[in-house]
Amino acid sequence: MTSHSTAPLRSRLLDQAASDLEDNRRRQRELTDELTMLQREEALLTDILSLAQRYDGFGDPSRLAEQSQDEPVAAKAERSPAGGRGGAKGKPRQPLLGDMLLELLGGHDEPRLAKELRDELLEKHPDRSPTPQVVRNTLESLVAKGRVQRHKQQRSVLYTLSPSEADA
Repeated sequence: MTSHSTAPLRSRLLDQAASDLEDNRRRQRELTDELTMLQREEALLTDILSLAQRYDGFGDPSRLAEQSQDEPVAAKAERSPAGGRGGAKGKPRQPLLGDMLLELLGGHDEPRLAKELRDELLEKHPDRSPTPQVVRNTLESLVAKGRVQRHKQQRSVLYTLSPSEADA
């Protein structure tokens, strides 16, 4: 090979190396931005957790799933020095979502879908608007506590009060 025939090869290799280097730098910028975003999220979640632990009842993970998810915890904490447990300015304490779901289940003899329970909840308590996922999480929390039973029919999951809860 002569130096004349290796020139195009060398040129292609240099172009490829320059392109790879630019791709690498672009990917590093993307990863740096992603890392910055994740660090901000971590700081926010740490702040939310520390706020939650300052107030009664918020530090108990089993109660977090039962609380209304209408607004962020930080907004509730800012508004209510009692940590959402009774209002500042004399507002009455709202019942926990889990208690309301137990009450709704108690009104039915047959198993109910989470969607049906949420629809009924929205109808009876228009001031509360938990997401479907929050209702399912709360129901699963009640299952874990033995207060509600889960029944599976094909691909559907239905819930009823546990016998001990129904007797109470």
